[in-house]
Amino acid sequence: MLPSLPLDLLSAQFGDRLKKDMPMGHFTTAHVGGPADALVAVSSADDLAQTAIFLWERDVPFLVLGGGSNVLVSDAGVRGVVILNQAKDFRFEVQPEMPQVWAESGANFGLIARQAATRGWSGLEWAAGIPGTLGGAVIGNAGAHGSDMATNLRMADILHLPLKKPTGATGQPEQPHRDQNTVKQMGYAYRRSQYKQLWRSHPKAIVLSAILGLTYSTPEAVREKMTEYSEYRHKTQPAGNSMGSIFKNPPGHYAARLIEAVGLKGYAAGEAEISRQHANFFINLGKATASDFYRLIRIAQEKVLEKFEIVLELEIELIGEW
Repeated sequence: MLPSLPLDLLSAQFGDRLKKDMPMGHFTTAHVGGPADALVAVSSADDLAQTAIFLWERDVPFLVLGGGSNVLVSDAGVRGVVILNQAKDFRFEVQPEMPQVWAESGANFGLIARQAATRGWSGLEWAAGIPGTLGGAVIGNAGAHGSDMATNLRMADILHLPLKKPTGATGQPEQPHRDQNTVKQMGYAYRRSQYKQLWRSHPKAIVLSAILGLTYSTPEAVREKMTEYSEYRHKTQPAGNSMGSIFKNPPGHYAARLIEAVGLKGYAAGEAEISRQHANFFINLGKATASDFYRLIRIAQEKVLEKFEIVLELEIELIGEW
């Protein structure tokens, strides 16, 4: 527990919503992770903004967690406060030329895609199998099947904390502010945005909601493409508790093929295993720890670097102390 964490103040502000020493394995898709000092769930974008501002103004360290995919939380847990983003509202909006969907950042991205399909609105077929939330997809430029968030995003509502404090005795701190970012302002590249490094540990920018552009089609055509992608995913990606793809694909290569080429497909550390079906997925066999997964990550990086002189860069985010 951080000595400076003002638990009395937090309890007075959040009441029964504040949970202490919560095991993070309950909230991650890999089902691993030690306890967070404190956790508070938020149920709307405004609630998320107000909670972040409250913690920023009091210099309380925190991070925002959505669906718990694409993250590996240390066995030592998380110091500070975890904001569990359960802001899940979304609505579809008819437009003359292109329909769109507005959604809060805690909404399940795959559910949005599947709901769009029932309306015969195309553009998110690639996202139907993504387990995470919209906010994580916006920050990380999530993608699959040749498409990504940069293809769909029209606008992201982002809450910013000023990166620099004013100097001088009379300088007044700049207040957190909300910006409507276009896709060009997101600075998208392969599985990243200009905000990604500001997001996880002590975040300085938080996605509150986003608007995604779609196109009119038919339910039958959209479902056909979605089924095609789903069948491909089931053939190529393993079932079981995992974090999704562990590494980004290096330029001109596939991470899974490199890991397989160094003989690590099916290799296990403790109760974590490099999938026998797809080597860029690491599976919790039942009682894995975060340390088991981290050992596999380091072994894969070292072996691939030794044989191919290629550095495997993480696609997941490491949270906590390692």
